Amino acid sequence: MSLSGVKCTVSCCKYWKQGEQCEASGIQVNIDGGAAHARQSDQTNCHTFEAKHS
Repeated sequence: MSLSGVKCTVSCCKYWKQGEQCEASGIQVNIDGGAAHARQSDQTNCHTFEAKHS
């Protein structure tokens, strides 16, 4: 089951599904450096990512 409305282009993640869909049951997005506020998207990162195992 894909997360509705969550687009993902990181095809090397084990939760990535064709059509740029995310199959994780939930996602966790954090801010680089542990701060509470980000000013730009490049200051954030997705901690749900897990590399695919070949």
